Amino acid sequence: MNLVVLGIRGVPAAHGGFETFAEKLSLHLISRGWTVTVYCQEDGDGEIYESYWEGVRRIHIPVARKGAAGTIVFDWRATWHALRQPGLILTLGYNTAVFNVLQRIKGQPNVINMDGIEWRRDKWGLVAKTWFWLNERVGCWVGSHLVADHPKIKEHLATRVREAKITMIPYGGDEVLQADVSRLIPYGVEPQGFSVIIARPEPENSLLEMVRAFSLKERQHKLVVLGNFAPNENAFHRQVMEAASDEVLFVGAIYESSIVQSLRFYSRFYLHGHRVGGTNPSLVEALGASCAVIAHDNHFNRWVAGPEAHYFSDESSCAQLFDQLLDDEQAVERMRSASRAKFQERFTWPQVLQSYEALLTQWLPDDR
Repeated sequence: MNLVVLGIRGVPAAHGGFETFAEKLSLHLISRGWTVTVYCQEDGDGEIYESYWEGVRRIHIPVARKGAAGTIVFDWRATWHALRQPGLILTLGYNTAVFNVLQRIKGQPNVINMDGIEWRRDKWGLVAKTWFWLNERVGCWVGSHLVADHPKIKEHLATRVREAKITMIPYGGDEVLQADVSRLIPYGVEPQGFSVIIARPEPENSLLEMVRAFSLKERQHKLVVLGNFAPNENAFHRQVMEAASDEVLFVGAIYESSIVQSLRFYSRFYLHGHRVGGTNPSLVEALGASCAVIAHDNHFNRWVAGPEAHYFSDESSCAQLFDQLLDDEQAVERMRSASRAKFQERFTWPQVLQSYEALLTQWLPDDR
């Protein structure tokens, strides 16, 4: 039972949701007797080499170019190299699905997780949106089977291919029952004395609306914003920071999981402004930490967070939620309990990984 994973930067996870998922899935499958190979992107020049991590076979591909161009080069080299690997391919994301035509031609089974609707994101220009739109179409065609991480993503993909070709499996998360309160000390905040935003600072993630809503008046409360802001280089970043009151703390991007867990676990509210996408990993992780969720009102967020979360559509309605909920202990406790229940219902890793294993087993090559 051989699985080859394409589409991510590698394991162990150090970059994002897909890497975390790949790490969890790889370790689960290895414990179940599978052989798992993951392609890993490395900076610099040199030859392709192999290593092992926790039983995972890693194929390292050095790439000298940086940014999106480097990722495209890596995806091409990894996809080409994977043609010589036995077993089943799992491709995470469709951003370079045009390369997966190679698997289609060779007859390698390839299950593709189609991620979100990338070409709808505001941050991309016309060329990038066209590239993503094209690759979404190609991915639907060349994939042996497709995974959607949200019912609305499945509905969207079903306008491209027959519904029987799509399986809906959401993203998973860890349940957080306790966290290190000392991790709050560097930020000068106390448990329940702050709310938190964890998001890339892009217009589609409603950062400006949430910061403005919070900053309309003094709250006797802090808003901690995690994200990589570069106000000297990005006009939107500068606009968000200029709109913030003194009670808003921009703490940068934090990748140490224990710190992020503590900020979620001890927050008053977790604010989620994402307007585009499927099952967002950060929102799932907030449910796993029993956060009281205030989210942008759209069908993606409502399915994940459920009816007991509170939703805003614009700056004004977001400000009203702060006014209504900030001092309402009973409402906060109801929201936290509902988040815990929703997480247990459909987003635990055992549920997600077992669903993936069942699907991947169906698509293993017959010659195994």
